[in-house]
Amino acid sequence: MSGPSDEVTNPSNPASSAPVAAPTTAASAAAPAVHAATPRSFLDRYKTSFIVGLMILAAIAIGFGLGRIGRTSGKNQNRLVLYGNVDLRQVNLSFNDSERIVEVLVQEGAKVTRGQILARLDTSRLRPEAATAEAMVEAQQAAVDRLHHGSRPQEIAQAQANVASAKADQVNAAQQWTRLNALMGLTTGRAISEQDLESAKAAMDSAQAHLSAAVQGLEMSRIGPRKEDIAQGEAQLRANASQLQLLLRQLADSELVAPCDAVVRSRLLEPGEMATPQRPVLNLGIVDPKWVRAYVSESELGKIHPGMSASVTTDSYPNRALSGWVGFISSVAEFTPKAVQTTELRSNLVYEVRVFVHDPEDEMRLGMPATVSLELDPGART
Repeated sequence: MSGPSDEVTNPSNPASSAPVAAPTTAASAAAPAVHAATPRSFLDRYKTSFIVGLMILAAIAIGFGLGRIGRTSGKNQNRLVLYGNVDLRQVNLSFNDSERIVEVLVQEGAKVTRGQILARLDTSRLRPEAATAEAMVEAQQAAVDRLHHGSRPQEIAQAQANVASAKADQVNAAQQWTRLNALMGLTTGRAISEQDLESAKAAMDSAQAHLSAAVQGLEMSRIGPRKEDIAQGEAQLRANASQLQLLLRQLADSELVAPCDAVVRSRLLEPGEMATPQRPVLNLGIVDPKWVRAYVSESELGKIHPGMSASVTTDSYPNRALSGWVGFISSVAEFTPKAVQTTELRSNLVYEVRVFVHDPEDEMRLGMPATVSLELDPGART
């Protein structure tokens, strides 16, 4: 006989302790199942589309990246691009001597040519000194010429006349002494005194000496000056000429001359200031040659060599390439200068490279950033 509830429990089966739900019909059980399956199908369908879209985007990105890498790799194999700055040589011009400046003939930015006079010094004291030295040279030159020419014919004739006169006096003196000596012998000393005889003998000896001197003078006139006198005169002439050359050099140095074709970058002294060898008057920038100072890493160093052709562009003229060549590759590595803006090279050791440039229009300025493109040789691409 059943009680109020139809539930049946089985003490031996724990699961039987749970209440048993009332049975439901098939229609009522199927309806909730259909409503529960509908959301899961919707999410699965959109999840699949989302995953497929992500896969397509990834494939596109990978393909674009590979294509870019391929293009970059091909470009790097055919060309090496370096970045640097334009550099050129500079000259500080100063006078060799200390004097006051009277003229400065050029301004900043002026183009000057080799041999052009750029400035002048005061020469009011130097020119008289040069004139005095020139006169001394002329006087010494005349003395040397006289030594080389020897005695004039008139001087030789005068020496010959002196010889003849001395000979006549010697003959007369000898005859006088002979007569007096004979007279003393005939008169046994009564007609002439011993003193008169000695005086005649002295006169004869003196005349003989004068004759010998005249003969030697004639010989000297015929031979001419001594070689030592000529050498002394020539040495003095060279000394005077050297002094004159020094003063003329100082006069030439009073004009400051351009050593080469260049551009005036700075005018440092003005007329009225005192110039010295330690104080530059002008600063010149040499317009030829110009070069781009760039830096290359060790991994790229083997791809370039001196004489290699190059193409150089600047930010001011990006579409105008100037021809150049690799003129210098440093043999010593250095840390990358701060001026190099390539991030990959900032902390690496690099080698300096100078790429010389033909710049006929003088468009490149000192320090201007420039890009250098080097066409690599086939053997250097690997």
